[in-house]
Amino acid sequence: METINGYVEHIIYRNAENGYTVLVLICGEEEVTCVGGFADIAEGMNIEAQGEYTEHPTYGRQFKVSSFVEKAPEDEIAAERYLGSGAVKGIGIALAARIVRRFKGDTFRIIEEEPERLAEVKGISERKAMEIADQINGKKELRQAMLFLQQYGINTNLALKIYQTYGADIYRIMKENPYQLADDINGVGFRTADEIAARVGIRRDSDFRIRSGILYTLLRASAEGHTYLPEEELTMRAGRMLEVDEESVKKHYMNLAMERKIIMRQSGGAVQIYAASFYYMEANTAAMLKQLNIRYEVPDIEIEAQIRKIEKQTGMELEEHQVQAVRGAVKNGLFLITGGPGTGKTTTINAIIRYFEMEGMDIFLAAPTGRAAKRMSETTGFEARTIHRMLEVNGGVEGAAGFERNEKNPLETDVIIIDEMSMVDISLMYSLLKAVAAGTRLILAGDADQLPSVGAGSVLKDLLRFEEFQTVKLKKIFRQASTSDIIVNAHKINRGEKVALDNKSMDFFFLKRYDADRIINVVLQLLIQKLPKYVDAKCYDIQVLTPMRKGLLGVERLNVILQRYLNPPDPKKKEKEYNGTVFREGDKVMQIKNNYQLEWEIRSRYGLAIEKGAGIFNGDMGVIESIHDFSETMTISFDEGKTVEYSYKQLDELELAYAVTIHKSQGSEYPAVVIPLLTGPQMLMNRNLLYTAVTRAKKCVTIVGNDETFQRMIENNSEQKRYSGLYDRLNEDG
Repeated sequence: METINGYVEHIIYRNAENGYTVLVLICGEEEVTCVGGFADIAEGMNIEAQGEYTEHPTYGRQFKVSSFVEKAPEDEIAAERYLGSGAVKGIGIALAARIVRRFKGDTFRIIEEEPERLAEVKGISERKAMEIADQINGKKELRQAMLFLQQYGINTNLALKIYQTYGADIYRIMKENPYQLADDINGVGFRTADEIAARVGIRRDSDFRIRSGILYTLLRASAEGHTYLPEEELTMRAGRMLEVDEESVKKHYMNLAMERKIIMRQSGGAVQIYAASFYYMEANTAAMLKQLNIRYEVPDIEIEAQIRKIEKQTGMELEEHQVQAVRGAVKNGLFLITGGPGTGKTTTINAIIRYFEMEGMDIFLAAPTGRAAKRMSETTGFEARTIHRMLEVNGGVEGAAGFERNEKNPLETDVIIIDEMSMVDISLMYSLLKAVAAGTRLILAGDADQLPSVGAGSVLKDLLRFEEFQTVKLKKIFRQASTSDIIVNAHKINRGEKVALDNKSMDFFFLKRYDADRIINVVLQLLIQKLPKYVDAKCYDIQVLTPMRKGLLGVERLNVILQRYLNPPDPKKKEKEYNGTVFREGDKVMQIKNNYQLEWEIRSRYGLAIEKGAGIFNGDMGVIESIHDFSETMTISFDEGKTVEYSYKQLDELELAYAVTIHKSQGSEYPAVVIPLLTGPQMLMNRNLLYTAVTRAKKCVTIVGNDETFQRMIENNSEQKRYSGLYDRLNEDG
């Protein structure tokens, strides 16, 4: 670490949100370009900075600042420079000169200790004098707070968030209960708070620590898809994570319940423990679904006549279950349709749309992802949007969704049809239902045999279990679909039947290889040479799907190798290395977390914005168009034509996407998929996962790997247990 002193001559770039700044510091006779996080910085300010010199490939020698402190101006020239820099609102260059001329070297002592004397200067009233003093003292308090927080290893960005949340209260909170940070501040989890608490000297068996650890355990469980945990499992998990005995955990449940931070519910002899937010989501979702579940008395003869008319106009021929589905959609305020590939779900939805259109009703179509919405538009001929876009996502508070459409501003339509319901988690379902007005028909379609949602809950399966909701399951595989081995084999996999691997098919191939590197070589040949011509698609449109993130055939290793061959280094292509990943212009990337505030725009071919919005979501895929070192941003073009500018600090939300996990491919459809398959943990390598992977392909599935693993996955019908209480909430009275 080196230390430099000087004054801020010029701020080149500053990100107001996270404090990232590029500035020129005058250190004696030398100009130094400094980069780093500055909570509060202004031109004219004197600082002492610690850090190290680095060599930027484009901008040359820079000083990377790890911490800094503001120094009082050392002479009258420095005092005048700072006051006249614009750092203090209401003081310009001329007024700064008059203040310093009046008080000379005593200027800052006067401002801090006798601010009323500023009124002695022409142009400063008593009120303005106090405003100037408040500003300077406020900056001083911020600087002191930043120094206090930095001694506990808290970086500038987080320290600024903490100060903005608590102000002068930070000293008490940090000494008494730093775990409060995890409750109050987005971006601070239990782990961060625990590290801070250890530095502060909080005991490991502190009540604050154990209570915060219980809530953190429930939060981690929600990331695994659970909306609650059974009491015994929560106690075991929390005790193990906190390294305390189980009795020390149990004794806090009642107090947390009394504070309404957790909700405890008896169900079948076991106690379910929820984080309060998830319980109320499930309870309110159940109540709203029941309110929508009303019957419409429409004569069957009238419905049959309309169906015949639709068949005549469109050339459709609906089989018995499809007719039942249309009838059910017409007669019920809430209606569910489920079925696997090739069972006519799209035809059924089209018939339902035509029926309500003939009745003069307004219809909204939506799906959980951009790709699923795009496919819905293509198959119906009607505009379909993502659920987020339909609800008009507005960014909300940091890290959470806010929607313009809600109970106070509901969706203005008669019918809402949602496809790919297996992907909808409890949080999105709750937001959707809040925006559905009484009397609106809600039709939910999906394949219950696919993997459950990435987010918490098991919404579709819970709804299908509840017998009061009318449901039609489409079973018949239509003649056209029955010629596709993708569809035939998907149903065989789903039923646990053996699949022929003789490669006599035109769209389902199995290439037997038993070594990871040989499998990868075959995958590369398929992507570069064989499949693009075979399915008439670009190499980038063909997706590699793998069961795991780690391992020889995991996403992390595959992406590095595939990038090397599909988008190799090129002097004409800029790169940015971030946390061990090299991002290169032309790379295929995926957003890996919901960001409701990330702004996008759809541009015309001349580069002009024709539509703007906010929100890029977990699983959205795009291509890196350009990388800009000076502004430290990356431009990415996503599906639906959305263009997004990412700052370098947001790159932890992206990963390469030449290969993605099968779970992340939900709701997407690709011209062809390639599935490398060798070994993996039994709980993961199951029928459900294989079925989801195979059904992602439109024209061709190629599996490369171990045929015994493939057959074992078909036989393995065990699914990872997911604790979801929506079915229980639906069965409760009230």
